[in-house]
Amino acid sequence: MKRFSVVLALVVVALLHSSMGSAQPKIVFDKLSHDFGSFKESAGLQSVTFEFTNKGNAPLILNAVNASCGCTSPEWTRQPVVPNAKGMIKVTYNPANRPGSFGKTVTVLSNAENNNIVLTISGKVDEKEKTIAELYPREIGPLRAEINHISFPTIKNNEVRTEAMVLVNDSDKPVAVTVKNLPGFIKAAIDPAIVPAKLNGVPGKSKLTVVFDAKAANSFGYVVNRMYLSFDGVNDYKNSIGVSATIEEDFSGLSAAELANAPVAAFNTDNCDFGDIQQDMKKEFDFVLTNNGKRDLIIRDIRASCGCTTVNPEKKLISPGDKVPVKILFDPTGKKGRQSKTVTVITNDPKNPTTTLRISSNIL
Repeated sequence: MKRFSVVLALVVVALLHSSMGSAQPKIVFDKLSHDFGSFKESAGLQSVTFEFTNKGNAPLILNAVNASCGCTSPEWTRQPVVPNAKGMIKVTYNPANRPGSFGKTVTVLSNAENNNIVLTISGKVDEKEKTIAELYPREIGPLRAEINHISFPTIKNNEVRTEAMVLVNDSDKPVAVTVKNLPGFIKAAIDPAIVPAKLNGVPGKSKLTVVFDAKAANSFGYVVNRMYLSFDGVNDYKNSIGVSATIEEDFSGLSAAELANAPVAAFNTDNCDFGDIQQDMKKEFDFVLTNNGKRDLIIRDIRASCGCTTVNPEKKLISPGDKVPVKILFDPTGKKGRQSKTVTVITNDPKNPTTTLRISSNIL
């Protein structure tokens, strides 16, 4: 009998230990996904609450709730959830500037036996109707425009190119526009010259057309100008539009023989580091340009990226086999810390017309 009692006690202890060891929470969600459907961007934040129940036999703790995108933010039950009790995870989606369909996930990490659960939200954002100020963000006097700079990224030196932009009048009065101070190689026309007033909520529009004649510009590399607009006869030099172009030499007409005999620009180095210098220490360096070709090399244009850097080639026409120093003077006055400047050299070398020279220093 005594022996039986001992065995029974051991069995009870084992059962108790087994029962205690198996105590574990279990997280069960009412749903794992939610579709918001279609909604307007202007409707703002969209939220859904995912409820869950602890179907286990120990307190449930949410260790982390991580969204897949910064546009999605979760809030969740922070305190332990006892068995058979409920908790929640609220997921909010921000549709601002995110038109179109979306699908995002929220990963739930807990101490449950199913310790990694993924929730999903989806929907479609209908883009809000943009205001005139959003569609045409640039203010030019009483008018608005999508841009205030017309660019001809690359244009050959014998080419004439045209670009256009829209001027918008969102006021109740028509505006007469004229263009001032144009260089000879840029022409501009506004059609109609009087931008109509807003009518029935619809703004009036005119088309500004700009023609750039690179041959007449007689220049190479980056060229920038400003054209000034006069409104109703009133001049204000704050009202302007930039016009820029990068003019490249047209080598397409060269024959194979001409290419074989063309000039070849070669620098001894394209980089100079002055190291640590004081603000009052002006530094000089000579880049050496050699013509390794069979015809005269011409420096079409040479310019520095900063007024602190001056550049002066000894001459701009280099005979075959000849060399010319290109003197760089760097003035660090008023500068601090690491400095990097460039000098752009444009030549008539058809294979390598543009070379960028770099100078750097550390101003103490």
